[in-house]
Amino acid sequence: MSAVLPTARVEQVPRGALIAAGVLIAMTIVLALTARLSGVGVTRQPDVAVVSAVDVYFADRSDGTVVVTRAPDGREVGVLAPGTNGFARSTLRGFVRERKRSNIDGSIPFTLTRWADGRLSLSDRATARHVDLDAFGPTNAEAFAKLLIAGTH
Repeated sequence: MSAVLPTARVEQVPRGALIAAGVLIAMTIVLALTARLSGVGVTRQPDVAVVSAVDVYFADRSDGTVVVTRAPDGREVGVLAPGTNGFARSTLRGFVRERKRSNIDGSIPFTLTRWADGRLSLSDRATARHVDLDAFGPTNAEAFAKLLIAGTH
């Protein structure tokens, strides 16, 4: 006696659905490429004048304190004690991590800048990294604003 085995039913995706999916993918790629090349949807900050700027170095002490000194004279402009200024410390950690990743030493200072439109930013010429500090709220930017004031006087 021969046994008849049930055959597995193979389901196929309708051809029209495959064509529609392919067209959707192609259109997405074309639209994304068009937007990137034409600048559509890109937000840019208007060029504004620098009100004040100071080049600073950040150095860690063995007790966890971060000392901020002004470049090039090395005058101390601030101290970030352990357990305080969490936003400033984490922002600086990110900048230093980027330098380590790129094998860049600490000889190039960071720049704190106050712009004519009121924004405050921290930038690193060594890595071309730039952070608008006000984007994280006035309380978070306040620690850097104090350093800028102390560094320019």
